[in-house]
Amino acid sequence: MGVMKNHLVGDLIVGCLCLFLILCCMADDHYYDFYVTEKNITNPCASKNFALVVERVPGQTIHVHRGDTAFINVHNNGTYGITIHWHGVKQPRNPWSDGPAYVTQCPIKPGKNFTYEVLFSEEEGTLWWHAHSGWSRATVHGAIAVLPHKDTPFPFDPQPYKEHVIVLGEWFSGNMTEFFDTEEKRHTRTSLSDAYTINGLFNCTADEGYRLVVESGRTYLLRIVGASMDHEMFFAVADHNLTVVGQDGSYVKPITTTYIMITPGQTFDILLTADQLPSCYYMAVGPYNDGGNHAQRNSSIATAILQYKSTSCPPIIPFPNQLPKVADTVSAKNFTDQIKSRDSVNLPEKPDDKIFIAVAVSHQLICGKVHASLNNISFVHPKIDILQAYHRSLPNIYETDFPHQPASTTLNFTGDDSLKFEFPILGTKILMIEYNRSVEIVFQGTNLGAENHPMHLHGYSFYVVATGDGNFNETEYKNNLNLIDPPYLNTVGVPRNGWVAIRFVANNPGVWFMHCHLERHAMWGMDTAFIVTNGITENQSIREPPNGLPECSSSYNTTTSNFDADENTELEDATPLEKWSGIISSWNVICFTLLITVFSFIYVFIR
Repeated sequence: MGVMKNHLVGDLIVGCLCLFLILCCMADDHYYDFYVTEKNITNPCASKNFALVVERVPGQTIHVHRGDTAFINVHNNGTYGITIHWHGVKQPRNPWSDGPAYVTQCPIKPGKNFTYEVLFSEEEGTLWWHAHSGWSRATVHGAIAVLPHKDTPFPFDPQPYKEHVIVLGEWFSGNMTEFFDTEEKRHTRTSLSDAYTINGLFNCTADEGYRLVVESGRTYLLRIVGASMDHEMFFAVADHNLTVVGQDGSYVKPITTTYIMITPGQTFDILLTADQLPSCYYMAVGPYNDGGNHAQRNSSIATAILQYKSTSCPPIIPFPNQLPKVADTVSAKNFTDQIKSRDSVNLPEKPDDKIFIAVAVSHQLICGKVHASLNNISFVHPKIDILQAYHRSLPNIYETDFPHQPASTTLNFTGDDSLKFEFPILGTKILMIEYNRSVEIVFQGTNLGAENHPMHLHGYSFYVVATGDGNFNETEYKNNLNLIDPPYLNTVGVPRNGWVAIRFVANNPGVWFMHCHLERHAMWGMDTAFIVTNGITENQSIREPPNGLPECSSSYNTTTSNFDADENTELEDATPLEKWSGIISSWNVICFTLLITVFSFIYVFIR
């Protein structure tokens, strides 16, 4: 009896220890309150009215461990509708908290709030959050630091002494929300930013701007976020090497470089060792543009100071001369070509589904209109979010006939054939993808509005399996195909007059947005959404919608399958393109007719 009792006590102790270990290893929940408000704040060089989160730019950094969940209650104390997107977070089965306006939700109205449930799963490294309604992400954004599981070191050496967030952004002198309301209606070229920023600041003199203090001999983890609106960027630190260990919430084979190239939407994890003569050194960020229209872009440089502790800055601070010039495509390509996944993946030779998407921007000179398109479709946001329409089986909200390829895949996309995309069709056309299918998308850059396009996919990261110059062809594709250690990203640059192939497995059911992360291109229609259907089991199906989803500004009449506008018409201006789509489509016809008339007149005159 005594022996049995001892066994029971021992089993109880072992069971308690196991339970303790399980509880210690369980994922944690985190709670945040974000207050979106508008306030006049002053940069060292200027002041303006911002839309702000917790009264600073960039906003609060979210800290979690891999597998945790964050509940973020967003209170809209501003005057415009707003949504927040958790960029790079997969959100398994939970598109309801993904955030793009009129895709997975309607905007949170002024005076209202909504709690996002952000589910972290496989991500580890640096991600970010930002507004996804209008142009408010210019000031409403912040970093997400996803640490390894508790009591687990970083999978690289040396282990960093400390970590610092470096957010690269842009400064606009005007109110960006008002700007969006005005410019999207006109569908014209957007204004340039006034300056680039490092952690929300830009400097007029050497004593102003952001300052990072380091200790000699220590290694720091820099979490770098590409939060610019419309410019890819080079970043460098004078006289210091940068060791890239992660990108887009995934680890990469470490590479040592003197600079990085980062597109809007991308993030990097970088090790910097303070191994130089204790002094002050400039960090600098400048634009990269492969589009050839450099005179039309902001070509300024923003700097911050890396200062060794217990030292003073000399009159002349070393500048990073290794920072590439604005049109240095060779340097940009040399950097991006080095990025490889840390671990081997061994992808299958052939995907189940192949999709070919031509990317274009058309500037209709006669009528002054600008459109961006994917496969000659310029996306129009509906008045009710697509996810709600899909969940409730509402008709006449979207169409499922987005083309899986352009009319011909043998066009000279980088030559005169790109003119075939001059007058795109306006519509809310989306892709349907069956659950658990392996998908490959080839993005083909065209000669129409040619520049690098950073394409971002919600709900998924993807493998970049091949890239090339010129028109896509199977021979170059097979020669460049990497199925062993391709980079695992959520945002990839489609090269000017080139192509890139990505792959993912459609194992996350829901409605997911895909768009160019150059904000003006997204505004002009370089977007689409795709629906991944439910699988067989509950764990393969979209979760039920949460309570308190923001209401749309228009009510849907299920009897007539039409919208009945409510009294709040101001918020409908947040995406006015749908109200103007008919007019714009008519203008396309008029512009085309005028072009034919003009060319006919010239032809007759020459003869």
